[in-house]
Amino acid sequence: MIEVFGYKNVMEVPRLKKIALNIGLGEAIQNAKAMEAAEKDLATISGQHPVITRSKKSIAAFKLRAGMSIGLKVTLRGERMYHFFERLVNVTLPRMREFRGVSRNSFDGRGNYTLGFKEQTIFPEIEYDKVDKVRGLEVSIMTSAKTNDEGRQLLELLGVPFAKE
Repeated sequence: MIEVFGYKNVMEVPRLKKIALNIGLGEAIQNAKAMEAAEKDLATISGQHPVITRSKKSIAAFKLRAGMSIGLKVTLRGERMYHFFERLVNVTLPRMREFRGVSRNSFDGRGNYTLGFKEQTIFPEIEYDKVDKVRGLEVSIMTSAKTNDEGRQLLELLGVPFAKE
């Protein structure tokens, strides 16, 4: 990457900063047990206890009041981040049905990549028989890259299987 992007210093080379996992639980407004089940699943996937996210505003159409629990998040850094990333790239993504690679267009403009999953059961840590409901999951990979091209190059070198265009 030093040669491709013309970095003058080794410390300029982009690296992974953190990985954030999020589950949005709109159903938790009516069903309190949904939060417990999702918390257990997210803790199993990440190896770290999740934090409950709460609503900032009240929205009458959704029967939502400020301060209600509406999701869970986990931020992985350091060694846990690298272990999760390795499991994601080498085990989880290849397990997906009809997998042809992840989208190249999910970058945010600053070199960070977000990947959405429709169900948490593709992770090998989750036992399919014990899942009460299939929930979506979002994985955001934050890098120190300044542009999308730098971030894409970094993730390709780390082994992320991008789809052919």
